[in-house]
Amino acid sequence: MILSRLSHSAATRTLVAVLALSACAPKQKPVTAPSPATDPRNNLKPGLFDAGSLTSNMKVVAEAKSPAGFLGQTNSDLAFMGKYAIQGNYNGPVIWDISNPAKPTLVVAYECPASQNDVSVYRNLMFMSAESNNGRVDCKPGGVPEPVSKVRVRGVRIFDISDIKNPKLIANVQTCRGSHTHTLLESPKDKDNIYIYVSGSSGIRPKGELDVCSGALAASDANSSKLRIEIIKVPLANPAAAAVVNRANIFSGLGNPKGHGASAADIAEMSAAKAKGAFTIFIPVMNEEVELPPQFVKPVIDSIMKARGATTANAADTAAARPVVDARVKQLLAAQGADKVNTSTTITESSQCHDITVYPSLGLAGGACEGHGLLLDISDPINPIRLDAVADSNFAYWHSATFNNDGTKLLFSDEWGGGGAPKCRALDKPEWGADAIFTIENRKLKFHSYYKLPSYQTSNENCVAHNGSLIPIPGRDVMVQAWYQGGISVFDFTDANKPFEIASFDRGPVDGTHMVMGGSWSVYWYNGSLISSEIARGMDITELTPSQFVSQNEIDAAKTVKWDYLNAQGQPKIVWPPSFALAKAFTDQLERKGCVAPAKISDIRAQISAAEKANGTARNTVLNKLTSDVDAARGCDANKVDALKKALRDLLAPAM
Repeated sequence: MILSRLSHSAATRTLVAVLALSACAPKQKPVTAPSPATDPRNNLKPGLFDAGSLTSNMKVVAEAKSPAGFLGQTNSDLAFMGKYAIQGNYNGPVIWDISNPAKPTLVVAYECPASQNDVSVYRNLMFMSAESNNGRVDCKPGGVPEPVSKVRVRGVRIFDISDIKNPKLIANVQTCRGSHTHTLLESPKDKDNIYIYVSGSSGIRPKGELDVCSGALAASDANSSKLRIEIIKVPLANPAAAAVVNRANIFSGLGNPKGHGASAADIAEMSAAKAKGAFTIFIPVMNEEVELPPQFVKPVIDSIMKARGATTANAADTAAARPVVDARVKQLLAAQGADKVNTSTTITESSQCHDITVYPSLGLAGGACEGHGLLLDISDPINPIRLDAVADSNFAYWHSATFNNDGTKLLFSDEWGGGGAPKCRALDKPEWGADAIFTIENRKLKFHSYYKLPSYQTSNENCVAHNGSLIPIPGRDVMVQAWYQGGISVFDFTDANKPFEIASFDRGPVDGTHMVMGGSWSVYWYNGSLISSEIARGMDITELTPSQFVSQNEIDAAKTVKWDYLNAQGQPKIVWPPSFALAKAFTDQLERKGCVAPAKISDIRAQISAAEKANGTARNTVLNKLTSDVDAARGCDANKVDALKKALRDLLAPAM
């Protein structure tokens, strides 16, 4: 979320059937995209805890309210360990027991202010990002008023959570641009250490605060802090000794990407705001004019008013405040490298990655790096190598990345507007603030299509593509994703050219009169549930329900996948254990494709049911026969039939 620094800290933030076994086999019904204009999610009743809500093909299992002292602060990202969901919050991590998803219980809310306080876990360790200037090395509140201070932490905090109720801060690893987000990397080649890729997107720290940092040198200089991702090595035997071991330049030689500027909705709303006397600022790095929030304006007007001994501001006070506010905001933008439009042919030296998703078992990473989407080779975790880079004028801010399970696709999200703006309005283009879906071919990225939330949201709802993860539905690429106040959306991108929505959950705006931050920051599938970090309210837990798009057997097969922990940006390989649900799921998918005769589908199901009820040799006899019988359907989808056959063979009872 870039507006945690710009808005909160600076400006605003089928070939249908190839072969049918019977002429009467049903044809697959094409997936028809819903019309955003008529989507029932549009214009839900506003409210913080009494907003109208709507679900489609899912159910809400629980809604947990943030605890006192954390409610009203921004809830950020999620990580999972065992029965616990660990939720970042700008006031510190909040840990929930989700052993009963219908009744999450608070374990501890640990005060440790900073932003974004994104979290990840490994064994008994918890890691948390700190980027803002108010973070202290001792986690205490109160901030750090001095412009240069050794008390300030901007980097990655490390906690021992052996006692989950009492997190113990054991190290602060300082970085040159702080840690907006971070990614935990477990190298298959190194069991003694873990690595952290740090994405820091704020200004470079002054030497008096961290002497190794330099913003004065050109990015081509090895000692420069520009165009670098910082890599931390954490020795598991002594995590307190964690340190930065490399500052890798993965941007070298990239050209300057083109942007698209404001949409028709933005132009209309900005004109209306100006007509009412709103204070606005143009942010070059976003190529967009935004309205300044009251916290930047009111204190200046009040000070001018008080200086003349008045208690009520007048038009002259407002006019006098404009150049002061303008200068202050420009100073903040300059400190963050967001004050200049880059007109050169090389990437701006302030560019950084916002989020990096690693897929350790494949030795690959997807870098969502502001102006570019990168494909990286991370086989050497300390020295990542850029394999490919893509840019797109429809993208304003490459924000996050997700691989499909076999590593043949990579999806990037675009956080147009920084997360703090309404970007799902009727006049906003569907290619803007969306996902871009690529295939990976010969270690290069090939674009296929966009996916955007298929509903309109109001001007009072911040809405744009944000964080999500795969749902382990076998044989398909299905993802759940957060869209801030657009809610959560589950969609299928198995066909990279034709993604479509499967399920959704949305609420009305936090406030119906003006834009107030809220909605789903991130939503991830974890051990059967979809868990969402709700920015303004707390945490939501939902589950998929069977529909025309997903069968109960597919849901049951997904629930057989169990993880001991999950960091969504450290993407694990999904492996399905043998189960009858898995075989039934593949059967359902063959039926849905519409090129296997109904009688044949019924026969397969009957034999699976007979095998499930049998034991030992009797079970094996049925499974062996069925494994041979399903070959008759290979003309429909050979890969799916092979997957079904493997699922059946894996169910064979051991020979006695």
